[in-house]
Amino acid sequence: MQQKKMEVTTSLQIVCFKIGSEEYGIDILQVQEILKVPKITKLPKSRTHIMGVIDLRGKVIPIIDLGKKFGIIADLSNSSRTIVVDIDGKRVGLAIDSVSHVIKVDLNEIEPPPPVVKGISGKYIVGIAKLKTGFVVILDINQIFSAEDLAVV
Repeated sequence: MQQKKMEVTTSLQIVCFKIGSEEYGIDILQVQEILKVPKITKLPKSRTHIMGVIDLRGKVIPIIDLGKKFGIIADLSNSSRTIVVDIDGKRVGLAIDSVSHVIKVDLNEIEPPPPVVKGISGKYIVGIAKLKTGFVVILDINQIFSAEDLAVV
């Protein structure tokens, strides 16, 4: 009987996107799909970062403006995209300025967030990837939204 070898992951594939002039990334395994920002139905009296809901193949999906959630001023335009992710069994669309590319990053190229960032926003950050072209802030999608946020959406 053959034993299966356990693969040790030494790299991470990251979907890179922009909010304003900053580049962020999330693990590709958390991404279900990427689409153009569709027609959004606004919800009355919702939080400012909740843009509304869309119909995605018969499912109602809330759309969150990730720039507003982070307090970053961004302009959603024709190049804007929605990244559909699964957070604790709930599908959520994240409106971002643009998707730039998918990269493979060695785990040893990812630094932990600096101590200055370790406050409230630091829990959103898995690490910072150092690339030849600059930095990519790798986000933990599961930490960005509190249980209260998810109950609202």
